[in-house]
Amino acid sequence: MTTENSIIEPYTSVAELQAIFASQRSAYNNNKYPAVSERITQLQHLKATVMSNQEALIAAISKDFGHRCADETRISELLTFIESVDSSIKHIKRWTKPSVRKVAIIFQPASNKVLYQPLGVVGIMVPWNYPLILSLSPLVTALTAGNRVMLKLSEYTPHFNQCLKKLLSEVFTTEQVAVTTGESDVSTAFSQLPFNHLFFTGSTGVGKLVMKAAAANLTPVTLELGGKSPVIITENIDIDLAAERICFGKSLNAGQTCVAPDYILCPEQKKHEFIEAYKNAFARMYPTIKDNPDYSSIINEGQFQRLKKLIQEAEASGALCTSINPANECFENTRKIPPIIIENASDESGVLTQELFGPLLPIVTYKTLTQAIDYINERPRPLALYLFSLNSAEQQQVSYQTHSGGLCINNTITHLAQGDLPFGGIGDSGMGHYHGFEGFQTFSKAKAVHKIGKLNGGKLLYPPYGKSIHRLFYKLFVE
Repeated sequence: MTTENSIIEPYTSVAELQAIFASQRSAYNNNKYPAVSERITQLQHLKATVMSNQEALIAAISKDFGHRCADETRISELLTFIESVDSSIKHIKRWTKPSVRKVAIIFQPASNKVLYQPLGVVGIMVPWNYPLILSLSPLVTALTAGNRVMLKLSEYTPHFNQCLKKLLSEVFTTEQVAVTTGESDVSTAFSQLPFNHLFFTGSTGVGKLVMKAAAANLTPVTLELGGKSPVIITENIDIDLAAERICFGKSLNAGQTCVAPDYILCPEQKKHEFIEAYKNAFARMYPTIKDNPDYSSIINEGQFQRLKKLIQEAEASGALCTSINPANECFENTRKIPPIIIENASDESGVLTQELFGPLLPIVTYKTLTQAIDYINERPRPLALYLFSLNSAEQQQVSYQTHSGGLCINNTITHLAQGDLPFGGIGDSGMGHYHGFEGFQTFSKAKAVHKIGKLNGGKLLYPPYGKSIHRLFYKLFVE
């Protein structure tokens, strides 16, 4: 099938999916607990192969986007991958070590421990916006936990898919890691396989379908979704500082990021000051747009038209849409969209109800911080929440009175790159975690192991009941 990106990609058939799954399950059954040394070797080989092929990966992603800034791929994907794999190699011995737990006195002598066991065969469904890190980061964590892995890559990234498939074939057999591709029919069949765990990154709507398919097999799922990630600007923050950091997070990958700042909650009297500061910050970073290699394109024509429609609908409903175009360029016949500041949008408009996934930035004003918090809490729980405040009381108030997948204070995006912090959504923005030890736990079974020898203190409590020893234990532990 010819994709929009003009490459013919041999999609995986349903029969091939089933055959790969069967071979991986058989391989897992023959080695249910790969040695830690074996896992470390795999991770080291993966890292070395990715790094030696980084230019090919960068070029492939750029082809899929029409243009994707090479530095953005290095910063947001390769650096994060290195952090992920290095952290796993560093901590794997500690993470896999059985955890000793307390034994109640009435069951002594005995021992308790928790053994972290690989789940088996894991499925990972990858979106198009950050195809490198959103395939390799969960892959690294799943391998660290000792699993076999099947990857389902997006049909919108065919050049990257071919590059990654070739790269991974140099490191793993298909019984260890397999790359599969295809459109929605293949995705549906993939989600219906009886995985031991299914990991999905994508939209909330598709996430619901994935979870429904997985439920038929009682397959546990991790859903990394999206939603509208708000930014709260408070009275006490330096507006230039806030605008610069928000501009970086919003402009990265032209806003096509699941944790991109989606809308601004700004004090009424600070709105115009913020807009001017944002314009200046963008002009410093991107003095031109059209032929600027630092500014990325929208992934495909479908996404481009979706964003244009959102702008047109906002303007038709009375919103003020201001384009930030420092060099006054024309963008006809391109898929580049300059940042659009949107004021006075109605609460029911698409720009304030749909995840934007592009360089559109609505501004909502508020009078008190409590009003801003209420605005967030009245809506689906976001994947990220950004607070710009130097006041510790305000930081604590927002931390404890809102729900979000993650909270980043006085910056944007960078919390996602912290390898030792769990990352995951809540409610409409997802469920479960990955990254760090929490990610290792996601792809492991924490098996409780209780062990006794010939001596059995619990025998004292056997029937017939009513003995003095029973009365003594009740007096000591129950009454």
